[in-house]
Amino acid sequence: MLQLEGTKCSFLLCLGMSIIICSVIYLRTNMPTEPKPLEPPSCRPFSAQCKTSLLGTEEGVEWNRHDCQVENYILDSRMQCSNMMRDLHFITRPLSREEEDYPLAFIVTVHKELELFVRLLRAIYMPQNVYCIHVDEKAPLEYQAAVLKLVSCFKNTFLSSRSETVTYAGFSRLKADLNCMKDLAKSKVGWKKVINLCGQDFPIKSNLELVRYMQSKEWRDRNMTPGIKQPATMRHRTHLQHSEITGSHVALKGLGLTKGPPPHNLQVYFGTAYYALTRAFVDFVMENQIAQDLLEWSKDTFSPDEHYWVTLNHIKEAPNSHIDGGWEGAIRAIKWRDQEGKAHNGCKGHYIRDICIFAMEDLPWIVERNSMFANKFESNTFPEAVDCLEQWHRNKVLNQATVPIAPSWLLATQSNSSSSYFHSTAGA
Repeated sequence: MLQLEGTKCSFLLCLGMSIIICSVIYLRTNMPTEPKPLEPPSCRPFSAQCKTSLLGTEEGVEWNRHDCQVENYILDSRMQCSNMMRDLHFITRPLSREEEDYPLAFIVTVHKELELFVRLLRAIYMPQNVYCIHVDEKAPLEYQAAVLKLVSCFKNTFLSSRSETVTYAGFSRLKADLNCMKDLAKSKVGWKKVINLCGQDFPIKSNLELVRYMQSKEWRDRNMTPGIKQPATMRHRTHLQHSEITGSHVALKGLGLTKGPPPHNLQVYFGTAYYALTRAFVDFVMENQIAQDLLEWSKDTFSPDEHYWVTLNHIKEAPNSHIDGGWEGAIRAIKWRDQEGKAHNGCKGHYIRDICIFAMEDLPWIVERNSMFANKFESNTFPEAVDCLEQWHRNKVLNQATVPIAPSWLLATQSNSSSSYFHSTAGA
């Protein structure tokens, strides 16, 4: 009997230990794991030209990048918001009281280049601002899901409540901005001015510099919509009726059908599709009959976003209008093909629709112009240009900060410097 009892005890003990071991193995296998921080070994090094011309690196000093798997990180289904801001190096505190007291609103329209969008958002993100992201309805579902996952991690960032299938030069492009404007008009964030961007833009000015530029004597009480009275060469855009072939292109309607004159005897202007607008002006666009009538008239025009904002900004009824304004306003650094030898020394990358896709060799020209943003970039064709400009911009942002710098805000560190987080020659 005693031997039988001993055998039973041994069996039960072994059974209990087996259950415990199996339970531990099961829990370790099935518990959700947090994504590991981005590993630096596979990071693409900065080009020699970047280190000497923009980062001002001394000979023998190396930069160690901490961030090189942005797109994979966002696409990872295990991504948790609690770690995302740290691992992707988002700035989590206002960097100065000056910026905190002057929050900005941003509209970003995107449809491709997920990595570039993440890096753009990271560069412009500040917790006191507010961001509306419009994702093209025709963007791949995986892309849309990835942007939604990223945006949902921020209280001050959201997707547009209505999405358009955007067509190049179509009315849908203007509608995308207007959809975000309607959402921003309802925002509880007391933003002062709204700036619109596309997914292939990248900032040149820091957030502090943007705030100071918006509050400068020239722009404090004005909207920024660079443009002039519509020249004869552009009159066909609004004189002839056009049809938008959804998601494809814009074509003339019929055999050159003409349009009626603009409403309210408005003088049509031609300018950029980019702007910096006051909140009062946005309210005017949403509510005023002149703005609504011009919008309706613009539906069958070519590239209406290049005349709508600038035309409204030249009428006395519009708040903060700039009636005598021309091309003033450092909105974008762009290299147009037809301006080679005049405004710039040629595109070092390549042209798409007569706009330069910037390469590394274009960056000195961009930095020297010191516009608000530069356009356009591609992370696949010229990745070194994005790497370099992003690091230069983050250096400048952190150099200007009046609060302690969190280690997670650093995109790269210098290998032989333990006392300095970033280089002092960032262009501040």
